[in-house]
Amino acid sequence: MERRGAGAAAAAAVGRRLLWALPAYAAGLLGLGAGALLLALALYAGWRRRRRARQRAFSLAARLHSDEEAAVRSAAAGLGAARGELPAWVNFPDVERAEWLNKILAQTWPFFGRYMEKLLVESIAPSIRASNTHLQTFTFTRVDMGEKPLRVLGVRAHPGTHKQQILLDLNISYVGDVQIDVEVKKFFCKAGVKGMQLHGTLRVILEPLLGDVPIVGALTMFFIRRPTLDINWTGMTNLLDIPGLSSMSDTMIMDTISSYLVLPNRLLVPLVPNLHDVAQLRCPLPRGVVRVHLFGARELRSKDRFMGGLVEGKSDPYAVLRVGTQVASSRVVHSELSPTWDEVYEFIVHEVPGQEIEVELFDKDPDQDDLLGRMKLDFGEVLKARVLEEWFPLQDGGRGRLHLRLEWLTLLPDASKLEQVLQRNRTIPSNPDPPSAAILVVYLDRAEELPVKKPGKEPNPVVQVSVQDVTRESKVVYGTRHPVWEDAFRFFLHDPAHQDLDIQVKDDPRQTPLGSLSLPLSRLLSAPELTLQEPFALQHAAPNSRLHLTLVLRVLYFDGPEVGPPPPTPPGQLEAPPGTSGARRPSKANPDPQFGTEAVLRIHLLEAEDLIAKDNFLGGLMRGRSDPYAAVRAGGRLFRSRVVREELSPRWNEIYEVVVDDIPGQDVEFELFDKDVDKDDFLGRCKVPLRRVLSCGFVDEWLPLEEVRSGRLHVRLERLQPQPSAALLEQVLHTNSLLQPSRGEELSAALLSVFLDRAAELPLRKGSKPPAAFAALSVRDVSFKTKTCAPSTEPVWDEGFSFLIKRPHGEALELKVQDGGGQALGTLSLPLSQLLAAEALTLDTWLPLSGGGQVLLRAQMGILVSQHSGVAPSGDPVPGGDAEPQEAMAGGDKEENQDGGGTLRQRTVHSRTELGGPQLQLTLWYHRDERKLVAIVHGCRQLNPPSKAPPKDPPDPYVSLLLLPPERGRGSKRRTAVQRKTLNPDFNERLEWDVAPEDAPRCALEAQVKAHVSFMGGKEVLGKLHLDLAQVDLAEGGTHWYELQDERGSS
Repeated sequence: MERRGAGAAAAAAVGRRLLWALPAYAAGLLGLGAGALLLALALYAGWRRRRRARQRAFSLAARLHSDEEAAVRSAAAGLGAARGELPAWVNFPDVERAEWLNKILAQTWPFFGRYMEKLLVESIAPSIRASNTHLQTFTFTRVDMGEKPLRVLGVRAHPGTHKQQILLDLNISYVGDVQIDVEVKKFFCKAGVKGMQLHGTLRVILEPLLGDVPIVGALTMFFIRRPTLDINWTGMTNLLDIPGLSSMSDTMIMDTISSYLVLPNRLLVPLVPNLHDVAQLRCPLPRGVVRVHLFGARELRSKDRFMGGLVEGKSDPYAVLRVGTQVASSRVVHSELSPTWDEVYEFIVHEVPGQEIEVELFDKDPDQDDLLGRMKLDFGEVLKARVLEEWFPLQDGGRGRLHLRLEWLTLLPDASKLEQVLQRNRTIPSNPDPPSAAILVVYLDRAEELPVKKPGKEPNPVVQVSVQDVTRESKVVYGTRHPVWEDAFRFFLHDPAHQDLDIQVKDDPRQTPLGSLSLPLSRLLSAPELTLQEPFALQHAAPNSRLHLTLVLRVLYFDGPEVGPPPPTPPGQLEAPPGTSGARRPSKANPDPQFGTEAVLRIHLLEAEDLIAKDNFLGGLMRGRSDPYAAVRAGGRLFRSRVVREELSPRWNEIYEVVVDDIPGQDVEFELFDKDVDKDDFLGRCKVPLRRVLSCGFVDEWLPLEEVRSGRLHVRLERLQPQPSAALLEQVLHTNSLLQPSRGEELSAALLSVFLDRAAELPLRKGSKPPAAFAALSVRDVSFKTKTCAPSTEPVWDEGFSFLIKRPHGEALELKVQDGGGQALGTLSLPLSQLLAAEALTLDTWLPLSGGGQVLLRAQMGILVSQHSGVAPSGDPVPGGDAEPQEAMAGGDKEENQDGGGTLRQRTVHSRTELGGPQLQLTLWYHRDERKLVAIVHGCRQLNPPSKAPPKDPPDPYVSLLLLPPERGRGSKRRTAVQRKTLNPDFNERLEWDVAPEDAPRCALEAQVKAHVSFMGGKEVLGKLHLDLAQVDLAEGGTHWYELQDERGSS
């Protein structure tokens, strides 16, 4: 027996090796070339790689799922635990803990599995077999819901729209070991699912509330937004894991789920028998209708490039508007970066707050359309304002903006204002469809005594409901003359007094007519509350054939202001009539009232904790770490942090700044990824509403990451409101020098807003032909362009721009006016120091252009003062000011603080004239957030020349700083760069040490100014300073001049 077993194993091994040669043999047999063989191998490699990646993801998610309960219990063991160790529900009390619900789900999960098996085998399978003759042998061979139940991560309760309902939002996460296998025996086809992940927010409505047990009449469940889904296929469906087919299959399944569980679709579970108005519960009347005016967009990105990207073209933009399952697309505007659509769309709104509109702009291409930007807005903002018209900034769209007007239409249960509505609709463009005056909801309940067209066989009734050219179709009820649908359909009506409702009942799949009904909608206008509920006799049917319907009509009434407030002027976007030479020129610019009201958002990306490990080895047996980085989106800008290698609790400490305005619907979005060689893995996302930051001014929170099992992000957001006061500038520059992170751009000190009104007396080009002019404005490496005006010597632009200014004393606004061919017509350089000297930091006048002509502009600057920097106000001026900085001697008088900690101030202060020796200017500050000691070396004055160098040859000095710890030990040394040939060097360098806050006052700082004497002569110390940090106020961050001891000697 052992020999037989060994022989069988050897034969199996040989057979497996021969299988590797099968593709080559098949290719030769079929006459295929080497290219086809390589393509097949590439598809197999891609399938196998995606398959293994999914298996690793499922195993990791399952491991995290099993460890979550223990982690939560250990983290929340006591209220004395650190805040950074507490779960998300502790920091966010509006999301309540649901462990009790998870225990119930865990205990009832096996019984739920039995119910699903019975449902699939006894109900779903017969329906599938009856739906198609080719599926008559379809069976479920295995239904196992697994051992891992659905988990509820948090519960949030909302007040209902009335007192007879309760609203709950459940943040659900399902990482299951479900296994469902199916088989179609006729075709020897086996397929199935082994493992599934589903994450999303499920809304549960408990209504109606009853005066008898079980108190709640029914449960209604649905997803407000599409959940995220990941499926692990088995059998023939393994083909769906091939690259390209995977995303397509998941999308199809999500569309199927949406047809049942995403608004406006709902799942109704009655809890009491004979529940009335089941259709109204499953499909309640909408909360309202939002009319969206899609006007246009500006400054979209150019996606069409030619000659390998050397020549930049334009884009062919179109818009896709999406509200749940309702989708509308605009027409394509070819070769345009500032398209105009002037189209009107209408969307039914079911849940407020919660439902939102998403608009995506794409560039139309023959192969794959490119994304130009997107925006989202919760309909709660529209309901509150009634009418909202803005230029909305586009996420992932650069400086692009979208001009929308959104109107909330209330549903009226009477026809008294119908004529007023119709009259107003005549003033609205009918593009692409005429505006609606009413909405019709058709509740299809059941039918009775339908005719039998084929003797001996019951019909499969299906209902088609039509209003004009819009048709809706019900589900098919198989094998009955008394079908029950309990379905609902919604229609927009342009003029209900002159429209009809047509209903056809047919036998599926041959579409044999079983009866029809035609009803003029004018009957509803005279009905009580515009509602009809009765059994309607079917025409062309059996004598007793009846169709039970409920028809509800609601008039769409706009009760907001007819003319909403004008949209704020987006940068470079407000159209203005072209100027004429005969018109009188204004003496001042005339910007929009919203000009100059922008603020600056400072985003401090601090750290993250408990991220998911994505880098695994040996097929997932060895758990690795991740290489996380963050993508931050705000105000149409995208920032990307550095990558922290092999860390699950990374610390970035990076600061980003962006100009923002108070337009509703904007968010500050954070997405975390694991950096990989091929495709970066998703680690979670979170967001903060921008309006919340602008209203409270400062947000410092740990944000839980969504769509993942664990992880949270620590961010700090601050609104910087520009202040028109030059006296604040020096303190701001000083504060920025202390807050400046070691990586990233220099922090901004001011915001410059420029409104370019018009130009005049531009020179003519090409004889007497006026130019088609545009203007380019720039500060440092940031530049903007205006639109190109019609040919004129006095073009009118009326466009506004904003610039972040780092150092106003040394920067300038550069403006160049050019014609359409790129030829310069005139230039202007405006130093920002002129604005600092102007009243209210504002300049509003005509300015001459070099080369001819002049421009009218308004430039105003605001100083960005941080109210939450953590830096104590300093009375000392900082470098760059007009006043002379104070000087301090090392070893001043002590001033002990109350707790004896040794925080001391410098008392010996001298004027510049008293100190004639060499001096070193330092700023010392302890950064508590980063737990770092910061030293800024500004410069030296009056250094003595080296004794070993030629008298007429200035030295090359640099500064070396040595931080001496409290106990004996090796110090930590930092040094500046070398300045060439000077006795008065300026360094302006920032040096840092990692020091605990309790150790900082106990350290000492030793500074030496050194110089290279010669190639062979070594270095010479030009001055030395010893500072006991207990004598320095490290909380103030003051700047002082310190006298250097003149010690000559080589080091």
